Amino acid sequence: MVPVGAGAGYAVDVPTPPAASSPAVSDEFPQLTPAVARQLDDAIRKVMDEAKIPGVQVALSAPGKGTYVRAFGVADKATGAPMTDGLNMRIGSETKTFTVTAMLKLVDEGKIGLDDPIGKYVDGVPNGDRITLRELAGMRSGLFNYSADEDFFKALTSDPRRPFTPQELLAYSFKHPVLFEPNAKFYYCNTNLILIGLVVEKISGQTLADYITEEVVEPAGLKHTLFPTGAEFPTPHAQGYTDQTASGKTEDAADWNPSWGWAAGAMISDLTDLRQWAKVLATGELLTPATQAERLDVVPALPGTGYGLGIFNVQGWIGHNGSLPGYQSLTVYNPQQSGATLVVLLNTDISAEGEEPSTLFGEAITKIVTPQHVYTLPAQPVTGKD
Repeated sequence: MVPVGAGAGYAVDVPTPPAASSPAVSDEFPQLTPAVARQLDDAIRKVMDEAKIPGVQVALSAPGKGTYVRAFGVADKATGAPMTDGLNMRIGSETKTFTVTAMLKLVDEGKIGLDDPIGKYVDGVPNGDRITLRELAGMRSGLFNYSADEDFFKALTSDPRRPFTPQELLAYSFKHPVLFEPNAKFYYCNTNLILIGLVVEKISGQTLADYITEEVVEPAGLKHTLFPTGAEFPTPHAQGYTDQTASGKTEDAADWNPSWGWAAGAMISDLTDLRQWAKVLATGELLTPATQAERLDVVPALPGTGYGLGIFNVQGWIGHNGSLPGYQSLTVYNPQQSGATLVVLLNTDISAEGEEPSTLFGEAITKIVTPQHVYTLPAQPVTGKD
């Protein structure tokens, strides 16, 4: 077993994408009336029951359509403390949206180029003279995903509170041969983001945590979003439950050290901040229009799904999901649907019949409010091979 973590690898052939066309604007997003809220309550509770989710926070809104904010279940199974919408949560791979935004800000400043080879900044990368920053951010590098390495999984689960350095993480990847030539396929891979994080540090002269805080989090107006430097987890927070353990039994992972995810998955946030971030990210408020257009130029990833630069487009919902032991998240924005925002935060990453719990919530909710734009992100395999 290898951890799904901040995103396990999967690969598909990447055809040349067709020229972008402007989709017809639809305004089918409903008013969030009490009747619709009851439908959403029922759908969320059904997912919770069927997938055995301890607790979940949900926020759904669109300008002029109303706001739905709810919390269900428990934040702590030991004490029975209820889940509330003000708790801090680990957000896993949503960290990628912050790391890639940090890189793109350096692009806007003319300090790096998207088509620069990673070897210009980091030594020892397989195919480093040919893999570009664009291909790293777009998950098209061909590098092996370190979190799919068995030795890494053993190291993580044998001592989940230990710190990992970026160099240690890269070593787990680089002992494997590359999986394919640069840009030949889409393959979701945490290794790519570790390299991007190192580029940001080298060019900015700051730690990744400091740069993201100063150049992304604060300009976005986020008050409770943190890039931890260790295992710190501000209170109040929910406990998180995982079966990605040495024994395979479910454990509380709240105090595990997320440094193993670093630039790919270490960050912490809350519902209010992520509602704000959904729009900032999808509309490119921190970037130039030209750079945001590059970011949103998606290539096919999975059925109904495209991936740009550190961002998914799933049936028109633009954003990212996140997963690491104990927690999952989903933050998306749909410009075609009245500028609708959906955020889901839950305190388990345990799959339900092979499906990501966050996807089950996203699907159940969007079936009600945007039936022509249902969020369905196929589950990712847990191996690093095709």
